[in-house]
Amino acid sequence: MIEIVAYNALWAKDFLQQKEKIQNALEGNALAVHHIGSTSVPHLAAKNIIDIQVTVAEFTNEIERGLNRIGYKRLHHILSDHRPQGYDHLSEKQLSKWFFISNEPAVNLHVRLQHSFNQRYALLCRDYLRAHPYAAKAYEEIKKQLAKHFQNDIDAYYDIKDPVFDVIMSGAELWSEKVGWKPQMAE
Repeated sequence: MIEIVAYNALWAKDFLQQKEKIQNALEGNALAVHHIGSTSVPHLAAKNIIDIQVTVAEFTNEIERGLNRIGYKRLHHILSDHRPQGYDHLSEKQLSKWFFISNEPAVNLHVRLQHSFNQRYALLCRDYLRAHPYAAKAYEEIKKQLAKHFQNDIDAYYDIKDPVFDVIMSGAELWSEKVGWKPQMAE
């Protein structure tokens, strides 16, 4: 069941606790650990699942073992992110990821390659929504309506949400050029 809940300030605290565990478990293999997704945007309603991005130089078995040791389970069937319209030129490597879940707290963990399109996409969209509260509120309303109409259909929810987020990405790209935004390695 898809449920959008009010912003919870504890999400940031939960992220910091998970970040420390992840960094310790990966022993230097994590180049960066970022809080991403809707729970990373202050005052934005979201699914009560923290999204975390771990940036790595390469995918290694050592990374998977380290995350398994601290309770993260890899979903092996998820190997890449959604390809936005107009980005047909991207290689599979630019969209590749390893995806892990954990239940306490609920976390979706995305392991992505440094300098890849999808690694940048997550950070750019997060920072854009943080800097544009009206865009964030409009996005929140879309998610609430999608959850209301597709409460038990996660595929339909994402079939609509992903292209909407691509529209946000277009605005975020223009904003990044205007302000000189660059992804930061430290949170």
